[in-house]
Amino acid sequence: MALRTLLFSLALLCISLVHCLNPKCETPDQGSTLQVFHVYSPCSPFRPSKPLSWEESILQMQTEDQTRLQFLSSLVARRSVVPIASGRQIIQSPTYIVRAKIGTPPQTLLMAMDTSNDAAWVPCTGCVGCSSTLFASARSTTYKTVGCGAPQCKQVPNPTCGGSACSFNLTYGSSSIAADLSQDTVTLATDPIPGYTFGCIQKTTGNSAPPQGLLGLGRGSLSLLSQTQNLYQSTFSYCLPSFKSLNFSGSLRLGPVAQPKRIKYTPLLRNPRRSSLYYVNLQAIRVGRTIVNIPPSALAFNPTTGSGTIFDSGTVFTRLVAPAYIAMRDEFRRRVKVPTVTSLGGFDTCYNVPIVAPTITFIFAGMNVTLPPDNILIHSTAGSTTCLAMAAAPDNVNSVLNVIANMQQQNHRLLFDVPNSRLGVARELCT
Repeated sequence: MALRTLLFSLALLCISLVHCLNPKCETPDQGSTLQVFHVYSPCSPFRPSKPLSWEESILQMQTEDQTRLQFLSSLVARRSVVPIASGRQIIQSPTYIVRAKIGTPPQTLLMAMDTSNDAAWVPCTGCVGCSSTLFASARSTTYKTVGCGAPQCKQVPNPTCGGSACSFNLTYGSSSIAADLSQDTVTLATDPIPGYTFGCIQKTTGNSAPPQGLLGLGRGSLSLLSQTQNLYQSTFSYCLPSFKSLNFSGSLRLGPVAQPKRIKYTPLLRNPRRSSLYYVNLQAIRVGRTIVNIPPSALAFNPTTGSGTIFDSGTVFTRLVAPAYIAMRDEFRRRVKVPTVTSLGGFDTCYNVPIVAPTITFIFAGMNVTLPPDNILIHSTAGSTTCLAMAAAPDNVNSVLNVIANMQQQNHRLLFDVPNSRLGVARELCT
């Protein structure tokens, strides 16, 4: 145990050193495990062209979270399931990306990993308005378009038929996307998946053109889980590396093989109006040793209104509905015992002196997740400012959702076991 603690401490020390080791961007993925990179990683072409200051990067992530939350709110309010309709920021600014190979011979593309979406889609050659690496469908001997009579054509938004091929259109804000519904061999790590259905983007307009593809890990009909049921048995796990360790990659592990055996689970709940989302039963929140006083309605699961708690890989900072957040925040402030509290953007609990933070524990049905300081606090580069890295759902989003976001998931393995309708969480150094 002492050796494991020492190794963990050394690994954390190594993480804090920016030049600890260079990322192995070209290391091939092995078996059914894909490397997961942060979008600002040196391995990512989507990192900012000029380095952002700490404050700028925090404010930018908060802005993107705002749009993400609007997208999630629209999902729970929407009655019909639209598998390929995605929120603009998911595609525009994913937090974590994986490599996939598409076609024969294979072409490598980067795809955003998204647990709250079902679709896969990629920008294709000839796309008007696309700005990233394009999939050349004409160079693939296994590529084909999906016909209008295929069942998949009924699962996309606004399907149209010019000739025999199924196309679809998305419109949001100032942007629109036109795509052909297509099939080709998609290879994840070393697993080829023949005849995978995805959107081949032909045109984008507006400011939200997707720079890369999207890999939907939701539970709907066109998701990876549904299309690979025989191969992966609707089971996957991921471990996300910290923002502080951009030189490291995490992992996305597909299928039941090699998943952790010692892990605590909480039941997954299903909302028939939005079956893709991974709802869980958050029962209480503990700050230090105190269970805070939250009205039960703030945590209750209600399929009709969409309220409840989800785990989401695309939101950066956990957002709680106001009564839950305020109760947790006030107890956090009481325990920190520093009278002067400042704010930064959407964070209302920041300190300009060193603090000792209490632990925060999310108490789920059957499982407690206690977050260490690295999952609770963000620190400025100079170390002069420290903020509680959670917030209340924004006022202008009619949000009834508590969203457990990726900063609070970092350095934990999350195991999605859909056949047994459960989600597991265990501490793991994701490097």
